[in-house]
Amino acid sequence: MMGEKISVIVPVYNVETYLERCVESILKQTYRNLEILLVNDGSTDKSGELCDRLALRDHRIRVIHKENGGLSDARNRGIDEASSDLIAFVDSDDYIDEDMYETLYRQMVSSKADLSMCGHYDVYHQIPEKQVAAIKTWELTPKEAIKMVMEAKVLSVTAVNKLYKKDLFEQLRFQVGKIAEDAFIMVDLIHHCSKVVATNEKKYYYVHRENSITTQKFSLKFLNVIEAYEQNAEIISENYPDLYDVAIMRLNWAYFYVLDRLLVDPDFKDKVLEDRLVSYLKKNKKTILMDSRFTRARKISFLALCLNRKLYKKILLAQTNR
Repeated sequence: MMGEKISVIVPVYNVETYLERCVESILKQTYRNLEILLVNDGSTDKSGELCDRLALRDHRIRVIHKENGGLSDARNRGIDEASSDLIAFVDSDDYIDEDMYETLYRQMVSSKADLSMCGHYDVYHQIPEKQVAAIKTWELTPKEAIKMVMEAKVLSVTAVNKLYKKDLFEQLRFQVGKIAEDAFIMVDLIHHCSKVVATNEKKYYYVHRENSITTQKFSLKFLNVIEAYEQNAEIISENYPDLYDVAIMRLNWAYFYVLDRLLVDPDFKDKVLEDRLVSYLKKNKKTILMDSRFTRARKISFLALCLNRKLYKKILLAQTNR
């Protein structure tokens, strides 16, 4: 299939083990009209050399070498360098089905959408989860799409399993120096769309490396997750007040996310921050317990938190070590 050219942006940083598989999956696309931008973000391993060797295999690959600036900075550079009106992102340790861009492009054109989305496989220990049982496609207003990605049951705020009209990025860029960079931009991007199209069919393989919650060191950068969903709550409050309960649900989730990572790191101690996180959640006790989007297990563990912080931590560690 040959339609408009798609610029596929692949930020590269110290991923020599994974990069070739990623690039091969893009080169094998049934949709051939691609420009593949490998943005080497100051890698200190042999990833930069590998990018140059891969570029010799196919004229569609272009390599950009830059100083290290992080994932957002690399994606932004790719957006600046892209020569087409459609852009997409693939993380360099992931890979994609051979018809992913054909699928995304077909549904974008047929529905006259600004943004086209598909589902993703979570890959643990090199084993992808199962495909969905019933494949569905939706044509969505921005409000409907924001609800869908915020609830994260079918699709989420991830930037990678999507195809974008480039002009969505005229006023927007990924925030440099932040983690949760996708959460900072996705709701705003969807807000600027006229129409969004989505399928729950999984086409993108999101690889989880061996780095569990119990071994990952806590950093104050995790607070970016809360910041991102506070920003999203503001956008939703101003433009889609009917969705404010979804925004608060996701903000509550963000507080749980940060608290859980703080508590399971034995080397990080910040009682003031811990108290602030717990205090926020307790203030939202009724909202959390009444929200059907939180699982029964989450609600039970939250009640334990309200009673005894040590008990909550014990439950948390038991769940993450299963």
